[in-house]
Amino acid sequence: MDITPDREERFHDEWAASVDVEQIPVDESFQACTAPECRWIARQLGDVAGRRVLDLGCGMGEAAVYFAKLGADVTAADLSSGMLGVVQRLAARHNASVRTAKCCATDTALPDAAFDVVYAGNLLHHVEVEPTLREVHRILKPGGVFVCWDPLKHNPLINIYRRLASGVRTEEEHPLAMKEIRAFRRIFRNVRYECFWLLAQWIFLRFFLIERVSPNRQRYWKKIITEHRRLEPIYRRWARLDEWVLRALPFLKRYCWNVAVVCEK
Repeated sequence: MDITPDREERFHDEWAASVDVEQIPVDESFQACTAPECRWIARQLGDVAGRRVLDLGCGMGEAAVYFAKLGADVTAADLSSGMLGVVQRLAARHNASVRTAKCCATDTALPDAAFDVVYAGNLLHHVEVEPTLREVHRILKPGGVFVCWDPLKHNPLINIYRRLASGVRTEEEHPLAMKEIRAFRRIFRNVRYECFWLLAQWIFLRFFLIERVSPNRQRYWKKIITEHRRLEPIYRRWARLDEWVLRALPFLKRYCWNVAVVCEK
């Protein structure tokens, strides 16, 4: 896939111009029942107080501000100046201290071995994966941890959704294949991953078929966080079933919506 950084930057600058920081959920992005990827990542990281954390491809900065509120020394990095402006306003709203850096994920220009943790939420499917992993490895301290989550490419339902939601994504986006976990193992050690949202994807069908929510008017992956209280009863039922199914039939993990990965330098 030929990645076009200028197009990605323009797209995210335009998105940033429409964002109301008052409506950005910070704690919920890591604590809501409908954020299983980030809850799993938070458990893997443990206490981040005092650690140097980079939120790479930070977007609106939910993770950067969340980690800063927990006492981490946080830098938020993104290709989009507009999104970095959103991060600064969001941090101010939460009385959090977050530095920002405008850069490309494959060539950050950040110092070698500068961070204890690099977090990348929903980033890798926007960039060249292996060059980004190598850049993350360079800027991590020895023993440092890289955590990330992204959508998978194998699920037919998600692929249909992506075609319907063409107005809220860029053409170059490329969900991960399970085989790309091999790239993590070539570069990092102690690579672990978990997959989320198999049968629980019924919630997205519900949005489309029953609630008639246009995927080009509302981003479903944001809606599940902002409406987590309303969705909690139905999500928990499906999540319990997913846990049982994926434990019994692990080969079905490739058909989940998202994969989260944690690994070490």
